[in-house]
Amino acid sequence: MADFLPLKGNFRELIVYQKAECIYDITYHFAHRFLAVNDRTIDQMIQAARSGKQNIAEGSASSTTSRESELKLLNVAKASFKELMLDYEDYLRVRNLEIWSPESEKAQQTRTICSAHNESAFYRQAIPSRSDETIANIALILIHQVDYLLYRLIEKRKAEFLEKGGVREELYRARKNHPNQ
Repeated sequence: MADFLPLKGNFRELIVYQKAECIYDITYHFAHRFLAVNDRTIDQMIQAARSGKQNIAEGSASSTTSRESELKLLNVAKASFKELMLDYEDYLRVRNLEIWSPESEKAQQTRTICSAHNESAFYRQAIPSRSDETIANIALILIHQVDYLLYRLIEKRKAEFLEKGGVREELYRARKNHPNQ
């Protein structure tokens, strides 16, 4: 019975959540520093970053009692980060700034650094001295990492669902196997 509906939801331990928090912090700084005060994109970018982060947390929190909700919310997070990725790409494209090729030395070095750092304080300290082009590319690299991590997490949760079923099946098995039955 110890594994009957085990408590889940410690989203702060998930690397994907930690990286999502970094993206939110970078986006908040970027939008307020480089976009015009009356630009609606500020709110859209910050809300997309927030939505991605919050849906990971909410999906994780709901996972104990609803695998379906968890999967839906993780997919919403994935979609929010795709939206944010397009905003960063648009920003770079319309200003004729470089979107780093994945094979470029800058992108490879940044990917290595981003892979090693999941703490938002690292980015809050590192980005103020960087250009808009560099910050946007750092955000894009982190978004790609989060997209991959979300894909893997969603696939893992789908496999767990196929193996164990949903919460109703767990409840039924627990009641059926309970000594008083």
